Amino acid sequence: MKIKSLRNLSLAVAAGLISTASYAQSTNDSGTTPFAPSTSYRTWSVGVNAGLLNQTNLFNFNREGFDKMDNNVGYSVYIKKHISPSFGLKAQYLGGKVGGTNENATGNQISKFETKTPWSAALSAEWTMANTDWMFLNNIIKPYAAIGIGALNYETTTFSGSVSNTADSKTKFYVPMDAGLKFAVAQGISLDLGYQLNWANKKFNGIESGSIKEDLFTYIHAGIEIALGSREKPYLAHSNPVANLVNDANRKYDAIKAERDALVASNSQLKLKLDEISADLRDDDGDGVANKFDKCPNTPAGVKVDGAGCPLPEMKNETKVIEKIIVTEEDKKVVDEAIKNLEFDLGKATIRSTSHASLNRVASLLIEKNFSLKLAGHTDNTGSLQTNLRLSKERAESVKAYLVSKGANASRIEAVGYGPNQPIATNATAEGRQQNRRVEFLLF
Repeated sequence: MKIKSLRNLSLAVAAGLISTASYAQSTNDSGTTPFAPSTSYRTWSVGVNAGLLNQTNLFNFNREGFDKMDNNVGYSVYIKKHISPSFGLKAQYLGGKVGGTNENATGNQISKFETKTPWSAALSAEWTMANTDWMFLNNIIKPYAAIGIGALNYETTTFSGSVSNTADSKTKFYVPMDAGLKFAVAQGISLDLGYQLNWANKKFNGIESGSIKEDLFTYIHAGIEIALGSREKPYLAHSNPVANLVNDANRKYDAIKAERDALVASNSQLKLKLDEISADLRDDDGDGVANKFDKCPNTPAGVKVDGAGCPLPEMKNETKVIEKIIVTEEDKKVVDEAIKNLEFDLGKATIRSTSHASLNRVASLLIEKNFSLKLAGHTDNTGSLQTNLRLSKERAESVKAYLVSKGANASRIEAVGYGPNQPIATNATAEGRQQNRRVEFLLF
């Protein structure tokens, strides 16, 4: 019986260690945040185990002559509530049989006893260690210790020679003390190897003597503990608070770094677009038509060009006619509407599509009546002077380029930028700054 039990115990230990080695390869991140409430975890577990019951103990005291121990099968089940990763309360049932022989007994001395323990119930406090360590890991191997108090029902039979005597069944207080190792073989599953020392009533082995009045018996066991609840939640007894704190910080760092990298990439793209816009708005040959719309680049200086930047045909015997330009109220309304509807992208010289309709009417007016137009860009005083001067000039040039693209004569349109130098309202208020950000149209 003893050899068979030890063999089964060895097989259980080996299987548990193999599973533990596999589980050790998994992540130590429980996925919870630091200081998460207990509702984020599985806090209840059940355990079942079996092992050897006898009257020996690690200290070899209070054996009262029963030096030849009988190793009998014991069994136990328990349910546990975890209050924290390192502390819990468990209710345990233990049953089996304890026996021993005094080979030196003489005469009427008790030579053998056998105590059956049909049931017991105990409530114990259990401390689990190594859930927090300097490596910030959820440790696989977790030592534990427990102590409790309970009620033990037992019935003792003693033998003196060939005479046996069975005492009445009793239920007495007893104190279980546990120590052992738990191996986290999977999320929510632990292999339990333990040693339980039980302080029982002094009549447990049928002899009321000895320097220590209470009898002792031990329970060496192996079993399994399984967490209850949703498998989506981590098991509190396998959780390492420090590891959760470190992993949470790492996740937040990764998210912030990813966001920063995305912003850097976006800024790089915006810079490329601004460079492209600046290149398009340059007028390298100085003919008044931006490069983007200039179909005849490198026009010689002083040559008159059309809206596409190409030289106008020379007119022989041209008679200069001085034409009186009359700007009507209706013409002014067209320009005023264009000014009111003119919008640019924030911090850019790109005209929004909502402004195109009113600008188209200005272009038609310039073509129909051959008006000249001065475009004056203005900004508020937010930002550097150099930036504001450049932006006001680019916005005026952008309007000119749009009008030219619709057929207006580029030589009759002048685009200038004054930056913040000609405010029409105070820059101390948001409303005033809004009024100062404008492009003025002057027909003549």
